[in-house]
Amino acid sequence: MFVHSLLATVASLGSIPPAVADDVAAKDAAPQAAVTSRDTISTGVAKGRDRLDSATSTSILHPEEIETFGPRSTGDLLRIIPGIRSEASTGEGGVSLSVRGLPIASQGLKFVQLQEDGLPVLEFGDILAAGPDLYLRTDLNIAQVEVIRGGSASTFASNSPGGLINFVSKTGTQEGGAVALTAGLDYRQYRADFDYGAKLGDGLRFHVGGFYRQGDGPRRTGYDAQKGGQIKLNVTKEFAGGYIRLYGKYLDDRTPFYDAVPYRATGTNADPQVRPVVGFDGIHDTMMSRYIRNSLVLDGNNNIAAHAVDGLRSKATTIGLETQIDLSGWTVTERFRYAKMSGAFIAPFSSAFLPTSALPLIGGAGATLSYANGPLAGQAIANPATLNGNGLFAVVNLLDLQNNNLDNVTNDIRASRVWDVGGGDLTTTAGFYAARQTIARDALWSTLIADVRGDGRAALLDIRDRTGRLLTLNGIYAFNLALANGTRRRSIDVDYAVNAPFASVNYHIGRIAIGASIRYDFGSAKGRMISADLGGGRVGTVARDMNGDGVISPAEQKVGVSPLTAPAPVDYDYHYLSYSTGINFRIADPLAVFARYSRGARANADRLLFTPAVSNTTGALLMPSAAYDPVKQAEVGVKYRTDLLTLNLTGFWAKSQDSNVDPVTSQFISRDYEAKGLEFEGGLRRGVFGLTAGATYTHARIVKDRVNPAFEGNTPRHQAAFIFQATPQLMIEDFTIGATFVGTTDSYAQDNNLLKVPGFVTTNGFVQAQVADRMTLLFNVNNLFDVAAFTGFDESSIPASGIVRGRPLNGRTVSATVRFDF
Repeated sequence: MFVHSLLATVASLGSIPPAVADDVAAKDAAPQAAVTSRDTISTGVAKGRDRLDSATSTSILHPEEIETFGPRSTGDLLRIIPGIRSEASTGEGGVSLSVRGLPIASQGLKFVQLQEDGLPVLEFGDILAAGPDLYLRTDLNIAQVEVIRGGSASTFASNSPGGLINFVSKTGTQEGGAVALTAGLDYRQYRADFDYGAKLGDGLRFHVGGFYRQGDGPRRTGYDAQKGGQIKLNVTKEFAGGYIRLYGKYLDDRTPFYDAVPYRATGTNADPQVRPVVGFDGIHDTMMSRYIRNSLVLDGNNNIAAHAVDGLRSKATTIGLETQIDLSGWTVTERFRYAKMSGAFIAPFSSAFLPTSALPLIGGAGATLSYANGPLAGQAIANPATLNGNGLFAVVNLLDLQNNNLDNVTNDIRASRVWDVGGGDLTTTAGFYAARQTIARDALWSTLIADVRGDGRAALLDIRDRTGRLLTLNGIYAFNLALANGTRRRSIDVDYAVNAPFASVNYHIGRIAIGASIRYDFGSAKGRMISADLGGGRVGTVARDMNGDGVISPAEQKVGVSPLTAPAPVDYDYHYLSYSTGINFRIADPLAVFARYSRGARANADRLLFTPAVSNTTGALLMPSAAYDPVKQAEVGVKYRTDLLTLNLTGFWAKSQDSNVDPVTSQFISRDYEAKGLEFEGGLRRGVFGLTAGATYTHARIVKDRVNPAFEGNTPRHQAAFIFQATPQLMIEDFTIGATFVGTTDSYAQDNNLLKVPGFVTTNGFVQAQVADRMTLLFNVNNLFDVAAFTGFDESSIPASGIVRGRPLNGRTVSATVRFDF
């Protein structure tokens, strides 16, 4: 057990536990798949090699680290990787993530690609309300997580100039498995995980695993907001000169979405003092509630539909093939995967929290409130100013987004050969990548009125005008986004094609390794989009009897409808060139220096639609430069590694373009950014003490803004100057205790650089003990000190009401896990 725990400390140094190394050894030359020795990475490079001989910045996470950190989501896990800015405040999906100062002007993972076993989970990382983390779960199937920041990620995968994060699955090399049972001790969640791998015969093995969980989740919802799980299976046949692997995954899961929640702000924009409102603690509460469980709308075909408010719903069935074979000195690797994906996003989104004194703005002078549902249903609210002790009500914008089809098919084939040239190894690689991604969805809305109360008990409210006439229908103010006249009700059905030949050459002789790679992406977008805001006199709002009582109420006079007979086409092509070159010099056995320059890009997908970039009549690009956003990067680094100490220091520079849509104002964004900084990663191991740490300093600026020139020279929103991670731990025989600290300095809430988001440090503690042979107990505390750690505010300055919409990380959650290994 001592050695097992010690390996968790060494993991961030790049060392790989022998069991993990054995498990992935069959993938020796398989790029983007797994490592093959104790300090080798293969994601985003032509061929796995020692990290001290590679001109790239990389990290590796192992199951032991993941287990002790106890992340509550994929986005939470990625917070401990140096150089990565992960805004994991939305729950188990919808994370906004970037690397080394590349912008998060909107939401999602625009410049970084999440992969599962070397292929992207989704082709585009910032599909509206369908980020790849929504379809990726961390469980006992994970062998390790490989990360490459910048560098050759631009040329070994499409749409990933910022980096690659590859979740590598176990393949059954090590016979045996585990069962883990986890329960929240101060929050309601129960979870069971299992995995098992074994040999089936000569050269044949398999691995299977999965999880199921149920409960509120980390914040109080008052019902089973988390419910579901996944199962994964792979079978591998090894033969002389290669292997073939078949694999599959089934995921059906729902999890709450945590939108911005109300906080009271005093002080100044430069130094805001933020505290919870009475009766609602934003780090433990959410506007998702046992009393807000139904979404009644017209669906994408204008038929009445009732959908459950399930937050984020993910459904995926994937099948894949991976094979590697040696042919006349060439190693050919083929990867293919088909994924059938769908789901939904039904949750409060961009709601407004108003003092009850603002009720006349909605109901007119003399308007009154009463409860529409909940234990006080029908009861009038005599003194709204004291409602729930905070005097607030919420105009809940309920987003009902149906991801009807996110199917994708991906194929990556490449051939590599190592030549003996001049006493050194010359590695040549050539390949072709092809992918097809469908995005078919209906974005529907309704507007509800609710009180602001925690503990999953927020109830709907009815509004009456001064004459007593109901303006709402069971708490529904409009079957549409209020005041939008149907213009935010949008449907798309678009097929995206991506094709990319690529090649690389790398020469390693003595202490020098030099290489270059190139990739040419060409793609297309073809389909249709429907919305009332596309012009041409499209109808956006109608009157309709939604509840079937034969009466058209005021709320039923505001029903969003789609102009199905007036779709606009989407029809455009794009192409771009990416390249990367680097040199690495190993000064001594433990010491190396490297330099690299790269140019990559990210093709834009659905976020270009309904913007000035795409014609509403022909579907062609009106702004060809917005079809893809180029990224130029340079990095210089030094690496040092011994058995006791590892240090990596990298200086970086990046210049990027971003064409996007602001999630708060819905305004089109077209900007250029520049960032430079230093990135540190290291680890120390001495006796029973271990320490891993990382830190990143970034100086970033908006250098050109084509829409709002006043923002030029400002710091991009949410970009902190300094972020860090540190994990110290003590390991004594069968007992391990430690903590992980993740911190950031302050940043700006929006690009106008007025309101600041305070910096924070969160602490995750863990205790692990082997209490019997093959039985381990783990206690994990996330956010031990219950810090209100904000990733952003939706406001650009403190409003007159003093209420800001904050996006905090989860508060303290304590869990216990018992694990049985067999």
